[in-house]
Amino acid sequence: MAHDHNLAIFRGKLKFKSNVSKIWGVFTLLSIITIIEVFLGITKPTFLTEHHLFALKYLNWIFLTLTIVKAYYITWDFMHMRDEKMGLRRIVVWTFVFFIIYILFILLTEGDYIYNVYNSGYIKFDF
Repeated sequence: MAHDHNLAIFRGKLKFKSNVSKIWGVFTLLSIITIIEVFLGITKPTFLTEHHLFALKYLNWIFLTLTIVKAYYITWDFMHMRDEKMGLRRIVVWTFVFFIIYILFILLTEGDYIYNVYNSGYIKFDF
């Protein structure tokens, strides 16, 4: 049920899990992911910026992945999806995951096409 998220079984007894500890856990996880993103954005390791996967640098893939992880966790915790029934969780989360994959596919495909049009000289770079 949606209101049972504070209950935890500890040695056969029901105990309430503190909302403060949940908030600190969310804060810690999101802070760690953000610190990793900022660190990679500042240092830009050469291995991650020189190699590509599907016309996108490894560093950009890492940023995309970490952003999706943060969005998933925010949805999971702040929208209380962990406390909902499995069917509703799957509908919300998997719809989001498929939408993000679809958007990435479109952006990479169209971006690569436009880059090739500009690069092959059909249209000049005038910006």
